[in-house]
Amino acid sequence: MKETEKSWTGNIEADENLDINVVLDQLCQAFNGSPFYKFCGMTMRVVDGEIEAHVEMQKDLIGNVAFQILHGGVAATILDSIGGITAMGELYKKAPADEITETGKKVSRLATVDMRVDYLAPGRGQYFTARAETLRLGRKGCTMRMTLINDENKPIATAIASYAY
Repeated sequence: MKETEKSWTGNIEADENLDINVVLDQLCQAFNGSPFYKFCGMTMRVVDGEIEAHVEMQKDLIGNVAFQILHGGVAATILDSIGGITAMGELYKKAPADEITETGKKVSRLATVDMRVDYLAPGRGQYFTARAETLRLGRKGCTMRMTLINDENKPIATAIASYAY
């Protein structure tokens, strides 16, 4: 595997004593190192054993200047990103120790195939968080459901996406 691929997947090495919390942290570090996520101010973090996306509202993320609300493209990006990274984490969680190397290859190929976003409310808030849940995890792909909420715990947008690996 190329060094950039290893870096992107969090440098997960085959080990019988693999700690899933360490794996999730490494995935978050890999995502957080992305120049695009840094530009957007988006970070991934592990909360209660699950990966969560977080972004603070800032002027560069405003889509509707008159109402000062989050751009819909930013919401879609957060939802797609949390769906993908959560799928990666789920692949590692379900992988037997002797299949970690093969799982790393799947993770490095993971790509969005299709995504539908439903915007539920204007993107008002000081910050936004997103989480994902697995609807189906198969041999070649998965389906995820994601939700973006604001600082008042109000749902802003949801999405369902399919990822291939």
